[in-house]
Amino acid sequence: MSLTPIQQVLELARWAPSGDNTQPWRFEILADDRAILHAHDTRAHCVYDFQGRASQLALGALIETLHIAASGLGYRAIVEKRSSPGGDQNHYAITLHPDPALEKSPLIETITRRSVQRRPMSMRNLSPTQKQALEQAAAPYSVCWMETRRQRLAMAGLLFRSAKIRLTAPEAYSVHRSIIAWRSRYSEDRVPDQAIGLDPLTLRLMEWVMQRWSRVLFFNKYLAGTLAPRIQLDWLPGLACAGHFALVAERPPRAVDDFVEAGRAVQRFWLTATQLGLQMQPEMTPLIFSWYHDSHEPFSQTGSVQQALPPIRAQLATIMGDLVPSHGVFMGRIGNGNPIRSRSLRLSLSRLAQGSDR
Repeated sequence: MSLTPIQQVLELARWAPSGDNTQPWRFEILADDRAILHAHDTRAHCVYDFQGRASQLALGALIETLHIAASGLGYRAIVEKRSSPGGDQNHYAITLHPDPALEKSPLIETITRRSVQRRPMSMRNLSPTQKQALEQAAAPYSVCWMETRRQRLAMAGLLFRSAKIRLTAPEAYSVHRSIIAWRSRYSEDRVPDQAIGLDPLTLRLMEWVMQRWSRVLFFNKYLAGTLAPRIQLDWLPGLACAGHFALVAERPPRAVDDFVEAGRAVQRFWLTATQLGLQMQPEMTPLIFSWYHDSHEPFSQTGSVQQALPPIRAQLATIMGDLVPSHGVFMGRIGNGNPIRSRSLRLSLSRLAQGSDR
C-alpha cells in the first residue's frame, strides 16, 4: 500500500533530532494532505529541558524538516500554531499545498544521514567555504566560532568542568539512567550505549554503577568515578575537533516561538554540515547551566552542585563572549571524521501517528 503525501513527508520528518532521542511529538493524520502535530516538552522529568527550551528547539528542527521533506514531493508545507491547553504542550496544523514552482531542497538527502558524533574528530580546520555555507544556513542567527588550539583547550576545560555537574547531580542521574539503551548499537527511542563514546571497559563499569545512586555516590567519592567519563566524553572530544560554535540570536530568546525558530536554524545548520561531509555534536550543558543561573531557578537541590553553576556561566562568557550566555540558542562542536558506527534511530511513523498520547 503506497503512502499518502502527508505520510511520506512525516516519514522523513520523524528523523528530526531531539534531546536524548525523546521525540516529544505525535502526529494525528487527518487527510492525505493534512495532519495535526501534537508537541510536548519534557521539563517535568528532564532537568536539562529548562522551561521546555530543549524540546522547543527540537520542535523547530522537526518543523524545518517538514518543509524540506515536503519540497521533495512538490508541496509547500504550511505549519500553523494552534491554541495550547498548557505550558508544556503546543499543537500545529500541517497542510500540504502543491507548488510546481517550488524547488526541491538539496538538504532532503541528508535528513536520515544526520547524526551525532560523540567520538574524537579530526582537528583539521574548516575551510572558508564550509564556514560560509554553515553561516548562511544559520541565518538570521550569527555563528560564534572557537577554532584555535587555545580556544579548543579552553572549551575542553569548560566541558570537563560542566560534566562534573552532570555526573554528580541526583536530578541528572535519573535522566541518564532512563535514556541509555545498554548493550545496543541502535535504539528507536533512547541513546545506544555504543554511541556514547566510552571505551568498552569503562562502559561496562558505568552500566553496573548506574544501576543504583548509592553506587554512583561511592564511586564519585572514593574512586574518582567522574574522571574517566569526563576525560573520554568531554576533555578529549573537546580538543579533537575542528572547533566549537554557538548560534547567537539578535535579542535574548524568551518565548516558545523564539526557540522554535532557533530550532529551525539549528536543523539547517546541522543538515548543511552533513551535506559538507562534517560530523557534529551538541554541547548544550554550559548554556543550559547559564539559563538556570540567570533565571535563579535551581538546577539541583544539592548545594555543591548548585554552587558550581555561576563559575560555568562566567567561564562561558569569558571564552565565547558576553552575548552567548544570554543570546545563545545552541552550542556544539564540529569537524571532519569517520562515519558513526552506532546511532539513535526513530520510532516508526505508525507508532508516532497513534494520536497525541505521550
